[in-house]
Amino acid sequence: MEVRYVPDHLVLSVVVGSRAYGLETEDSDVDRRGVFVAPTPLFWRLTKPPTHVEGPLPEQFSWEVERFCGLALEANPTVLECLWSPIVEQVTPAGEDLLAIRRAFLSRRAHRSFTGYADAQFRRLDPERPRWKQAMHMIRLLISGLHLARHGEPLVRMDDHRDRLLAVRRGEVSWAEVQRWRAELTAAFPGTGALPGEPDRGRVEDYLAAVRKAAL
Repeated sequence: MEVRYVPDHLVLSVVVGSRAYGLETEDSDVDRRGVFVAPTPLFWRLTKPPTHVEGPLPEQFSWEVERFCGLALEANPTVLECLWSPIVEQVTPAGEDLLAIRRAFLSRRAHRSFTGYADAQFRRLDPERPRWKQAMHMIRLLISGLHLARHGEPLVRMDDHRDRLLAVRRGEVSWAEVQRWRAELTAAFPGTGALPGEPDRGRVEDYLAAVRKAAL
């Protein structure tokens, strides 16, 4: 019998993207990200459960819980922001437990992951013909990462920056000004800040063990 990992084993589903950031327009999609827990006995087979599943809804992508935790421990920006999304559409007790330990994933690795990803994306943009939507989201990523470094959690809602960010998206801000904004944000990242040197892997592993036992 085919296993429907999503939605049958989904423990957390959130909205991300422009609608979560407060940067949506009339044409914006609803981007959903989720976490599912594969039944533990499936790991005893030669063919293991998938690490992620796309769909079944449009613009929906879900990670198996172990893969999700691994990415979060590496300070993957997209995964970390899922844990702080202001729009939670579905959550089970296992999902609530995951949200309860979200700070255990945090470490100063986020300095490198947020700035490194934004820098890599910026270098792919053509200054002569920039993709303004992508430029906006890279600036937004730096704002989120800087807030994380300073205050210990990523900034998802961009209400205080909405007008300026949307002006970037519309191409109303010069490329030189976008680059200055980028440089200012990157330079503002603190050397240590509010984040611990390493994540709390023990707490995360305890959570994973409990989830696997419950899924027997």
